[in-house]
Amino acid sequence: MIDNNLDFDIALYPYELVTYGETGQVCQNWMQYRLIRKYLEVMTDEQTLVVMSGHPLGLFHSHKMAPRCIISNGLMVGMYDNQKDFNRAAAIGVANYGQMTAGGWMYIGPQGIVHGTFNTLLNAGRLKLGIPEDGNLAGRLFISAGLGGMSGAQGKAAEIAGAASIIAEVDDSRIETRYTQGWVSHRTSDLAEAVKIAQEHQASKQPCAVAYHGNIVDLLEYVYNNNIHVDLLSDQTSCHVPYDGGYCPQGLTFEERTRMLDEDPEQFAKLVDKTLQHHYELVCKLHDKGTYFFDYGNAFLKAVYDTGVKSICKNGENDLDGFIFPSYVEDILGPCLFDYGYGPFRWCCLSRNPEDLDKTDAAAAEYIKAHNRRYQDFDNYVWCRDAKKNKLVVGTQCRILYQDAMGRMNIALKFNEMVRNGEIGPVMLGRDHHDTGGTDSPFRETSNIKDGSNIMAEMATQCYAGNAARGMSLIALHNGGGVGIGKSINGGFGMVCDGSERVDQILRQAMLWDVMGGVARRSWARNENAMSTVREWNDTQAENGFMITEPFIADEEMIKSLL
Repeated sequence: MIDNNLDFDIALYPYELVTYGETGQVCQNWMQYRLIRKYLEVMTDEQTLVVMSGHPLGLFHSHKMAPRCIISNGLMVGMYDNQKDFNRAAAIGVANYGQMTAGGWMYIGPQGIVHGTFNTLLNAGRLKLGIPEDGNLAGRLFISAGLGGMSGAQGKAAEIAGAASIIAEVDDSRIETRYTQGWVSHRTSDLAEAVKIAQEHQASKQPCAVAYHGNIVDLLEYVYNNNIHVDLLSDQTSCHVPYDGGYCPQGLTFEERTRMLDEDPEQFAKLVDKTLQHHYELVCKLHDKGTYFFDYGNAFLKAVYDTGVKSICKNGENDLDGFIFPSYVEDILGPCLFDYGYGPFRWCCLSRNPEDLDKTDAAAAEYIKAHNRRYQDFDNYVWCRDAKKNKLVVGTQCRILYQDAMGRMNIALKFNEMVRNGEIGPVMLGRDHHDTGGTDSPFRETSNIKDGSNIMAEMATQCYAGNAARGMSLIALHNGGGVGIGKSINGGFGMVCDGSERVDQILRQAMLWDVMGGVARRSWARNENAMSTVREWNDTQAENGFMITEPFIADEEMIKSLL
C-alpha cells in the first residue's frame, strides 16, 4: 500500500514522497521509507511496527490479534498546534504532514473521493435544485476548481451524476494527467470555448467535464459578466496551505506563481489574500443570482476569513459559529449519509488482478441489492454495478463504495470468505479518514454537529483507539487532513483479508465499532437521522452486546412553563 501511494499514476510528487494535497507525505525522507520497508519485510505476526511522523520507531513485541502497524502524523501539544510551529518541527525532521490517506498508506488515487463527490453533487441537486430521487443532474451546470490528487475526481463525478461541468486548474500537467486518465473529457485554455462546450452539453442534457486551463476567478468573472447561470458551485484548491502554493493568485501563471513563491513569498501572500477576497465577492454575486455554493472542505471559507473578511462569519465577528455558506458536510453529506453511517469504505485487490476486482464488485452489488433499505442503498448499488464501465481505477485494482455499518461488515466478511475459498487473492480493506466517525473537523466532517462538540477531537481519537483494541492490521491518527494543521484530527485503518477465522473475528468486532461510534456521537448531538439510526440499532443489536446512549428531547413548552 505504501508503494501504491507512490505509484507514478497516483502520487502528486512521488520523488518527494508527496501523495496528494501539495504536502501530504507517506513519510519525510527516503531513508525512513527504506527502513519502513525493511521492517515490514522481516516482522513476525507477534510484532507491531510503530511509526511517528514518518519515523519508524521500531518493531515492538505484541500478539497475533494486535495491529501490525500503528501510525501517527503531526500530532502536536496544544499550545504549539499551529502552522508556524508545525513548519519548524517539519523543518527539523520531527513532524510529517500525512494529510489523511497519504501518511495512512490507504490512498487509491482520485477514485478515493469520487463516490463522495458524486454523492455530494447528486444530493445537492435533490436538496437544492428539486431533482427527484431517481433523477440526475442532466441539464445542470457545475463549476469548481482543482484537478489535483483529490480534486481530480470532480469532473468524473459530475459526468457520472449527469452534469455539464467546468473545472479550472492552473497547472497544465494536472490537466494532462486527468485528460489522459479519462477523468475529464475536454480541455481548453479559452474561456469562451470552455463555456460553449459546457452549454452545448447542458442544452442536450449530456454530461461533460471541461478542464479549463486558467484561474477559477477569471472563470467566475466570465460567467457573471455574461449572465450565465451556474446551478452548483464549489472549490477544491488546496486552501489549507494557501500561502505555500495551494492557491494561485489571479494574474499569475502557474510558473510565475512558483517563481514568486520562491523569490518573494511576502508579496505572494498579499496577492493570495487579494484574490481570495475577490473570489469570495464573486461567489456572493453568483449566490445572489440563484447559484448554490458549498465549501468542499478545502478550508476555502476559512482562508477567506483569515484574510480579514469578517462578513463571511455567521455571527459577523469570528468563526466559532461557522460561515454564511455551508460546508458540503453541513448541508449534504452529513444529514444524507454520515448520520446514517454511510461512508467511504474501500478495498484493494493485492493480486493486482482486474478479475479479482470484478468479483468483489459483483459480490458487493449482490449484497446491496438484497439489502436495499433506503434510497442511499440503491444509489450505492448502481455505483457498484457501473463501476467498471465508469473506468475508475488508477493504480492498484481498488474500489470506493459508500456503505453503512452492517454493509461494510458483511461485505468485508464476504471478501474474506472469497479469499478463504480461493476465489480471489488477498484484499486490503480500508476507508478514507473523511468518514462518519473518523475525523473531528469543525469546518468539515463535524460541521453538522451543533451541540458545541464540533470543536472536540475525541471521536476520531476514540475511533483510532477502538480499532487498535479490536486488532485492525493498520491504524493511523493525523493532525490537519484537508483543512490544515490545528483544524482537524483524523484517523483511518487498513485490514488485510487473508481468509483466516482470525480476520473474521476482527471484522465482526471492529467494522461495526468503526462506524457506529461516529453515528452515536452524531445522535447525542441530536441529529435527527443519526437518532433514528441509533434507535433502530439498539432495537436490533442489543443481543449482540450493543447499548448506545440515546438523547431524549426535552419538551420546550414544559421547560418554559417551569421557568
